[in-house]
Amino acid sequence: MQISGCTALITGGASGLGAATARRLTSLGARVVIADVNEHVGRALEQELSGQVVFAKTDVTDEASMKAAVETAAQHGDVHILVCCAGIATAERVLGKQGPLDLQRFSRVIQVNLIGTFNAIRLAGERMAQNEPNEEGERGVIVTTASVAAFEGQIGQAAYSASKGGVMAMTLPVAREFARIGVRVVSIAPGIFDTPMMEGLPEPARISLGQQVPFPSRLGRPEEYAFLLQHIVENPMINGETIRLDGAIRMGPK
Repeated sequence: MQISGCTALITGGASGLGAATARRLTSLGARVVIADVNEHVGRALEQELSGQVVFAKTDVTDEASMKAAVETAAQHGDVHILVCCAGIATAERVLGKQGPLDLQRFSRVIQVNLIGTFNAIRLAGERMAQNEPNEEGERGVIVTTASVAAFEGQIGQAAYSASKGGVMAMTLPVAREFARIGVRVVSIAPGIFDTPMMEGLPEPARISLGQQVPFPSRLGRPEEYAFLLQHIVENPMINGETIRLDGAIRMGPK
């Protein structure tokens, strides 16, 4: 699908992988709506990319809020691209020093990462089904964000791995279903990336994590996620797949 002239909706688009994607898509001529719960950061990016980006304060777990974000995107043209980057990460053992992991804390990660992604897919997919197909028969492209934790979850990642494993697992069945409306569904599984989730770590820890990557031995850059996203959108044969973007890292138990 040609990106120029398209309208893209990016959940979690105010920072990290989502913000890098917004910058890349706008540089290629797309109109972008960033749907994010963080209004301060979202408005700053809207100002930075003035005239190219619209911010919509959005809670991906809330049906009405996500529906409003889709409608905002639709006001700027047919919605052809959905990128799901909204997510949260925790590092908590199932049996910690304070006892079993609080069920609500586990549920919250599933709610944001998995159910929030599904909420965006179903609502944007409904809108995409109304688009006129291009010469390939495409009406839209949906790209979700899984994680290498879906494959090699570490100790303390039970909730996060479960949520990202769910994102990965629903990629193929949704792609098969959406084939009839000409909408491709693909997932990217990043490794260790330099995003706001990493900002709380001291610099030695960040360097150590980067050195665990076989090659290149560093943290991934959000721009590299955005570059892969561009190729997925532009290549009509990529569909129903989860693509690792990890520098060949395979995570150990902890």
